[in-house]
Amino acid sequence: MKLNLSPNLDNPDAVYADLIAAHKGRSPEDSAALNARLLLILMNHVGNRQILTEALSVAASQSAAIAQTS
Repeated sequence: MKLNLSPNLDNPDAVYADLIAAHKGRSPEDSAALNARLLLILMNHVGNRQILTEALSVAASQSAAIAQTS
């Protein structure tokens, strides 16, 4: 299995709206906890450590690139 970085959501705007709605009315701490729980649930769903390691690497490198442009 290979990490898929191509757009893969049927309706990304609706998924984004659902994510924003899940955070509505939460404190920053509660939002961070929600994100952590969601991440762990999705990581469990993927279930492949190699894919997850690659995804973590991609996310970390993108974070570094964003920080450099700020």
